[in-house]
Amino acid sequence: MEEKVTKPNINWFPGHMAKARRELEAKIKLVDLIIELRDARIPFSSANPLFSSLINNKPRLIILVKSLMADPKITKDFTNYFNKNGNLCLDVDMINNKNISLIKNYIKLASKMVIEKREKQGIINKEIKIVVIGIPNVGKSTFINKLAGKSSLNVGNKPGITRNTNTWLRVDKDYLILDTPGILYPKLKDEMTAINLALCGAIKEEILPEDYLAYHAVLYLKANYPQNLKQRYELSELNDVESIILEIGKKRGCLKKGGEIDLTKTYKLILQDVKNARLGAISYERPNE
Repeated sequence: MEEKVTKPNINWFPGHMAKARRELEAKIKLVDLIIELRDARIPFSSANPLFSSLINNKPRLIILVKSLMADPKITKDFTNYFNKNGNLCLDVDMINNKNISLIKNYIKLASKMVIEKREKQGIINKEIKIVVIGIPNVGKSTFINKLAGKSSLNVGNKPGITRNTNTWLRVDKDYLILDTPGILYPKLKDEMTAINLALCGAIKEEILPEDYLAYHAVLYLKANYPQNLKQRYELSELNDVESIILEIGKKRGCLKKGGEIDLTKTYKLILQDVKNARLGAISYERPNE
């Protein structure tokens, strides 16, 4: 098996995202605090550089979501990295409610300057208006529902679920939150960023070729999480990537008539396992990279 894959030129910026960006730019002027959600597995790749220009000098709280699926040691390294660099950061897991109870405390810390400024100006109103931003499928609506303690917003496991950019939700007497659609880069020029986003389900599966993604997934796992790879697919040893993929197909019964390995089926199997964290808690980036 040979890797004969042309590197794709990824362009993923649907019309509703362009509209959402314009509306977000207008709305962000009305809020006091920005909560930016990033995937704990890919905190750099899941950060949209467009947000920096929109945020300006507004206070920001970075929430690393899906931390159950990420390597806990590396997630801790990332939270320390962001906090040391002046960005208040907390990792959460919305499935097991890890650190959910701490979010409001972090919101208070992040909005402390806003409250103090109001007090100096003699403003009695303590209501904090918050906007939640992030790339597609990072879990914004789920996060807001968890924070509010009720299911007020639509959620789904595919990018592009949230389209309404005027969804305000009162969490309690002190917080009013605005949900927004996920906004991705206008054009993904960095190859590894595109791969990371695809492996974690932030862009639609058909954007990148399956063989291209599966090859890079196995390559990364072999180099960084060899035991996870061996255990998941019952591999005795790890040879070259092509041989590993063929062995996975054989072990999992991805066969055509006559016993030939069905590579298409094998690619799909690997990518579904990666996307759903069936190989264990894995991080695809490190803060020192």
